[in-house]
Amino acid sequence: MSSIPKEGSHKGSLKSSEAPASVAEKEEFHFSKAIDRPRAALNIDRQRSCDERSLSELSVGFSPRHLISKIDITSRLAEHVDHIHSPLSKSGINTPRSVPWDSHSLTSEAWEALRRSLVYFRGQPVGTIAALDNSDEQLNYDQVFVRDFVPSALAFLMHGEPDIVKNFILKTLRLQSWEKKIDRFHLAEGVMPASFKVFHDPVRNHETLIADFGESAIGRVAPVDSGFWWIILLRAYTKSTGDSSLAEQPECQKGMRLILSLCLSEGFDTFPTLLCADGCCMIDRRMGVYGYPIEIQALFFMALRCALQLLKPDAEGKEFMERIVKRLHALSYHMRSHFWLDLKQLNDVYRYKTEEYSHTAVNKFNVIPESLPDWVFDFMPHLGGYFVGNVSPARMDFRWFCLGNCVAILSCMATPEQSTAIMDLIESRWEELIGEMPVKVCYPALDNHEWMIITGCDPKNTRWSYHNGGSWPVLLWLLSAASIKTGRPQIARRALQIAENKLLKDNWPEYYDGKWGRYVGKQARKFQTWSIAGYLAARMMLDDPSHLGLVALEEDKQLKPLLKRSNSWTL
Repeated sequence: MSSIPKEGSHKGSLKSSEAPASVAEKEEFHFSKAIDRPRAALNIDRQRSCDERSLSELSVGFSPRHLISKIDITSRLAEHVDHIHSPLSKSGINTPRSVPWDSHSLTSEAWEALRRSLVYFRGQPVGTIAALDNSDEQLNYDQVFVRDFVPSALAFLMHGEPDIVKNFILKTLRLQSWEKKIDRFHLAEGVMPASFKVFHDPVRNHETLIADFGESAIGRVAPVDSGFWWIILLRAYTKSTGDSSLAEQPECQKGMRLILSLCLSEGFDTFPTLLCADGCCMIDRRMGVYGYPIEIQALFFMALRCALQLLKPDAEGKEFMERIVKRLHALSYHMRSHFWLDLKQLNDVYRYKTEEYSHTAVNKFNVIPESLPDWVFDFMPHLGGYFVGNVSPARMDFRWFCLGNCVAILSCMATPEQSTAIMDLIESRWEELIGEMPVKVCYPALDNHEWMIITGCDPKNTRWSYHNGGSWPVLLWLLSAASIKTGRPQIARRALQIAENKLLKDNWPEYYDGKWGRYVGKQARKFQTWSIAGYLAARMMLDDPSHLGLVALEEDKQLKPLLKRSNSWTL
């Protein structure tokens, strides 16, 4: 049984910072420079040895996790990011100068915890367990979740350790081909698993994988986001290693086409968005996100753009590429026009006429102005905006969702102006969205009668807890990536410093409760892996912004606007 490579084999994988740009260059900085930057610090020999193994050699199995001794990580200060990406040396949000925790020791503790979470399979690392907290009933926290592994994968890629990511991609691809059945109904072939775990038979000394496609999940909902995250992760691996051979394998090409077939199929839809059930994504319980949730639409948009880069232009691939281009045009227009909310649009909705008929209707979804919640009028700043949670006939969910808005920035589903406005909103509503622990998964929380009706009196999703307005440290990596992409890394640094005061002391909780995120969640697991990995990914992106290219896409070549500062940058 082989162990993972020791830390010493990755010397030089962390890059040194570039020299500061001039003032003129900083004001019109193209982040394509970071996005297109090749990942040079890779162990090519180790990569080739992994690439040369066939898909069949990566057989399905799992062996006990290894405990790796504490490693020495070379950590670097993040202050240089301001000089590279920030037009002003002084932040408009008064970023604290002092760092309460030693970033070197905190990063080392995080890496040690992340390596303890590694899941092995016949001697090979294939993922990370959801949580290592043994104080409560495990439920499904002893499994490898597709969405949970994404920040772990990014951390390993940034650290120059791509093998585990490749193993994970191939294992989940193998699971995709399994027969999926809930009761007497067969799921589509392209559905990716929500999670998998390893079963060890001590009698036969044999290991097998057990996958969950939703048949064991609470509510029995298939994970719509898993396939999208898989494509996004495949693109990140290709970008990090500079090796396209994995994506070009026939198995990977087929896996992508199966996923795309599910979401590009024709039906009764009149919108380019995807119709989904509650609980089909990170918010995996009943929370009123059924319909066309922003998280799924943003991931859908990003996965389509990633697939466009990864598909081979052969007969089958070319057909899908043409369908993707058509869908992206329709989807970008729909999302930018109908999901976007700023002060002007809010005023327009407030004045909407209803019962309009014909193609000239302004209120296309017949949204009733009286359905506008009171809180949104105070929440909306003069400068700022966001993509609302959901839009469907006679229904607009005005809640702010972090993941969907951050992915909208990274995928360029948001225009540069909209991206700037989203960051303006976060700055303006810092206490509400960041508070004492970043970041709110959604805002505001459902309460009283609304909570009873929408959640079904869910005892886990009470007000300001879990997915009902809870604060999730894992979202730090998304906030950091969006902040760097929009040229405002000081937002990410400030949020990171807040988190560093508590995460290690609180043993890396899954989420925090309370309006300001002050309390460890009432049912939060400790040593939650994606809390650990989310912090590491955020820290490494701040230390070396070239890592941004793993998760950020460029604006469409035909648009290609300059990234400009918002008014919140003024002193």
